[in-house]
Amino acid sequence: MKLINRLVLFLAVASFTAGTVSAQTKADVVDIAISSKAHTTLVAAVKAAGLVETLKGAGPFTVFAPTNDAFEKLPAGTVETLLKPENKAMLAGILTYHVVAGKLDAKAVLAAIKNGGGEVVLTTVAGGKLTASLENGKVILTDEKGGKATVTATDLKGTNGIVHVIDSVLLPK
Repeated sequence: MKLINRLVLFLAVASFTAGTVSAQTKADVVDIAISSKAHTTLVAAVKAAGLVETLKGAGPFTVFAPTNDAFEKLPAGTVETLLKPENKAMLAGILTYHVVAGKLDAKAVLAAIKNGGGEVVLTTVAGGKLTASLENGKVILTDEKGGKATVTATDLKGTNGIVHVIDSVLLPK
């Protein structure tokens, strides 16, 4: 059953990414987000936080990219507040909490979870911790506050890293 769930997830990801594979060959992790209609809020946040140049750097980076729908799950007014210039540092902290140094593709994440006895703790660029585990055949990320995000698409490969799409915004302590 787990194999079937992984196969279904793989096929869904393959169909999701098929249209962007050729564009990804020269795209960095920021360009991948910019090319996605599902990540306009993330792109606006990255720009407001002044992280575009950093995330266009050499990397490699593994980015867990929340969708627009993920940002909409936050309490009303949160995104607008975070996008204000006076909240730039807080926004940058939240966004870098979604980034891990290195290039962790789905296979590497699954192997680390298996080798970790069912979970692996990832240290983010912000210095916080994310715990990756499997639930019903899907990779779940748990933040330091107990919030959870499901990885919904994997292995969007860029020149300086890899992007995995998630369905919730993760929050540091």
